[in-house]
Amino acid sequence: MLQRLGIVFMLVLFCACATKKEILYLQDIDTQKEAAISYSNPTLQPNDVLRIDVGALNPESAIPYNLPTNNNQGGGNVQFLQLQGYLVSPDYTINFPVLGEISVAQLTTPELERHLKQRLEDENHLIAPSVNVRLLNAKVTVLGEVNAPGTYSFTEQNITLLQALGYAGDLTINGVREDVVVMRDEKGVKQITHIDLTTSDWMNGPYYFVRPNDVIVVNQNNPKVKTAGYIGNIGTLLSVVTITLTLTLLLTR
Repeated sequence: MLQRLGIVFMLVLFCACATKKEILYLQDIDTQKEAAISYSNPTLQPNDVLRIDVGALNPESAIPYNLPTNNNQGGGNVQFLQLQGYLVSPDYTINFPVLGEISVAQLTTPELERHLKQRLEDENHLIAPSVNVRLLNAKVTVLGEVNAPGTYSFTEQNITLLQALGYAGDLTINGVREDVVVMRDEKGVKQITHIDLTTSDWMNGPYYFVRPNDVIVVNQNNPKVKTAGYIGNIGTLLSVVTITLTLTLLLTR
């Protein structure tokens, strides 16, 4: 009897085990050739908060083109700076001192810098101005089978998909590594893609770096789904039936 129960136990264990192919990241990384990293600057989106600093040869002449700041409240606190920043409206505009309403549609932060600098020069506002634009509220949301799901802010210009997953404490053992979903707003259009983290080819594509407001979703694997009382496919159902019949035959023989 014990021998029969042992056989049944081994069958159940075999069906429940995950393979290395399902767990290990970047399994073909050794085949990747060295390639230059292509850094990117995402276009500005509604609800982005910008810090814009304008300078000039005569610092006093640039004062009207900067938002007033209160150094006694908040100092360099990011949340405080966001309250004092330029909020991109739903129609992709900001209200800039002296120049008025400015469209930022389809512009990246470097492109907005060049645009403002050119206007300040061409319209004879300032001589040889300098303009620095920084996004203050970049964030990424990571949901599903990770150790610490949530929304994470970052101050770097670029972070990778793996870094974003690292913020969330990495995938749990029950996360599907072959099909990580990334949702992105690209020029007003919602885009959805699927990333296989067990390979490395995605590292040469547009989803190597995450962009502000990206949403990353890690789904549960079949063993995790089964524990919730749901049988995901016919193959799983047949496995359950096979094990049940085997157990019945062994115990009644």
